[in-house]
Amino acid sequence: MAVNNNIGVLLLNLGGPDTLEDVGPFLFNLFSDPEIIRLPVPWLQKPLAWFISTRRTQTSQENYKQIGGGSPLRKITEEQGQALQAKLSEQGYDANIYIGMRYWHPFTEEAIAEIEKDAIDELVILPLYPQFSISTSGSSFRLLDRLWQENAQLAKVRYTAIASWYDQPHYLQAMADLIATELEKFADPDSVHIFFSAHGVPVSYVEEAGDPYQKEIEECTRLIMKTLNRPNEHTLAYQSRVGPVEWLQPYTEDALQALGEKGIKDIAVVPISFVSEHIETLQEIDIEYREIAEEAGIENFGRVPALNTHPLFIESLSTLVTKALADPPQTFADVKRMEKTVKLYPPEKWEWGMTTAAEVWNGRLAMLGFLVLAIELITGNGPLHLVGLL
Repeated sequence: MAVNNNIGVLLLNLGGPDTLEDVGPFLFNLFSDPEIIRLPVPWLQKPLAWFISTRRTQTSQENYKQIGGGSPLRKITEEQGQALQAKLSEQGYDANIYIGMRYWHPFTEEAIAEIEKDAIDELVILPLYPQFSISTSGSSFRLLDRLWQENAQLAKVRYTAIASWYDQPHYLQAMADLIATELEKFADPDSVHIFFSAHGVPVSYVEEAGDPYQKEIEECTRLIMKTLNRPNEHTLAYQSRVGPVEWLQPYTEDALQALGEKGIKDIAVVPISFVSEHIETLQEIDIEYREIAEEAGIENFGRVPALNTHPLFIESLSTLVTKALADPPQTFADVKRMEKTVKLYPPEKWEWGMTTAAEVWNGRLAMLGFLVLAIELITGNGPLHLVGLL
């Protein structure tokens, strides 16, 4: 892509509710997306989304209350965008930064509208997910692909999409620096067990759909430890498991208990798949997993902060952008074919499956719940009345 003065950078992320009042609508948007729950009958999508979001809102609000009443993700992402814009300006690039969230404001569609209004000529699409998964970057790419196909005006925009960047040197160094800083808070830094906690995905994503996420997470962990260059032992585990299906293992809670049984007293938890503080770092790790660790006998629980606006992290983003502008463009079709086995359009056996994001449920379980509710509403009797839920 030839560099000019009308460049845009679209940062992609999940999004999160800004206030407690936003939690219900956020969940409704999440579950209204057929990428989250695949149903054989499209008209069931929104009723099912209403059912799940209604049942989950109060519990989710309680979790958000524990971290200040809302997600800090938008604010942090905006700060990352501002820092990236400043860094690119230092390098001679006058770039407009846009933020496209998948399930809350500013939505990806809102960002695209701004890009059209600004008449951007060249666009770099940069997911804020270091590792590729069909449920994160892949989901956003599918949405963008559809928007490009539906809007002839967008066809005039020359774009390039970055699939993943878990091995970017500045990113690895930023992670290593944050870990090293956290280790120095312990009495014996070299004996601290480094505990990498990544967002999980169902095993079927990897084994049936060819999602490279697990491979990239494992390689990223190896590269961070190599960059850190310290003698500490480490563990990689997966958090945020929901539903009855099998997810990538070991599960974070099980791995913490196992370390406690081994007599490990000091750990430093590293949120490896998250670049910003949000519900899964501030509430799930800092509160829920800390309690599990303490109950398991782990006495000193440290947590490495998310990257947020770490200077080396911003440097890594700017390097990714400038390289993307210099290299041949990568289309949505190119990133979909990142590995031959990756299928962003899963086969029939996946039609009832779900993608992973904050608060996702297994599709089969959700559909069962919806059918149970339908029985209750039609007959006035059923399992929910029996257990006193209605």
